[in-house]
Amino acid sequence: MSAESVCYRHPDREAYISCQRCERPICPECMRDASVGFQCPACIARGAKAVRQPRTAAGGAIPRNAGAATWVLIGLNVAVYVVSVLLQELGRTGLDVWGAIVGHAVVYDGQLVEGVAGGEYWRLLTSAFLHVGAMHLLFNMFGLYIFGQFLEERLGTARFVAFYLASAVFSGAVVFWLTGPNVPTVGASGAVFALFGLALVLLLKSGQDVRTLVVLLGINALLSLRDGISWQGHLGGFVAGVLFGLAIVVAPRGRGALAQTIGVAVLIVLTVVITALRSLALNG
Repeated sequence: MSAESVCYRHPDREAYISCQRCERPICPECMRDASVGFQCPACIARGAKAVRQPRTAAGGAIPRNAGAATWVLIGLNVAVYVVSVLLQELGRTGLDVWGAIVGHAVVYDGQLVEGVAGGEYWRLLTSAFLHVGAMHLLFNMFGLYIFGQFLEERLGTARFVAFYLASAVFSGAVVFWLTGPNVPTVGASGAVFALFGLALVLLLKSGQDVRTLVVLLGINALLSLRDGISWQGHLGGFVAGVLFGLAIVVAPRGRGALAQTIGVAVLIVLTVVITALRSLALNG
């Protein structure tokens, strides 16, 4: 058989048609349906790479399983709470001793902890997965369920998770900065308030009615003034959400994904600066 009558990918097989794109001969096994006629596997692969991935209005990749990351975060919070309760029932040291935000060295539940100023920086994140009581957990998870799925669809899964974690550590840094060094603080409310702040900015940008959200924020702001509730964490989270939202809003058209990356980077940098300055102050 001549070169013109055999498949370019399988020289031992006869070719009946040519690829509509590269015009090389192909056998039936190499024929792939295209918009017009058939193409070879190599041309189909090149065409797929050239197709621009669809994006959400905020510039994130459209998630295939919208809401999956939100449910994973909820599951992690619930799992940590269950483990903490079981440890307490067994008379063991609770997870809050290891993970709560504590500013400076202090004896906590019979154990000496160094605190964030002593180098235990992981507390800024782990505190966001710890809760005091079932109601505390329930309220935070309800807020995460409502606003998490809404924002995950708009940011894309990866950037939503990055924003959530960056907001958690930023709100933790604000707690570290504004709370007494010996006051332990736990809860996901800082990250949840970041969702509130971001949702408010995006809804205002799109011209939607935000009265219900404003009322909800007002109620939560009043509740934040009650004893035992960290208004510092709520404030830090809300500021994180607004800053991240403004980064998206002011970004040029088509640069939403880059704006989200910059927004996360800014939150991380601010977290480092606040933590460093507060640690220097507490360590004299």
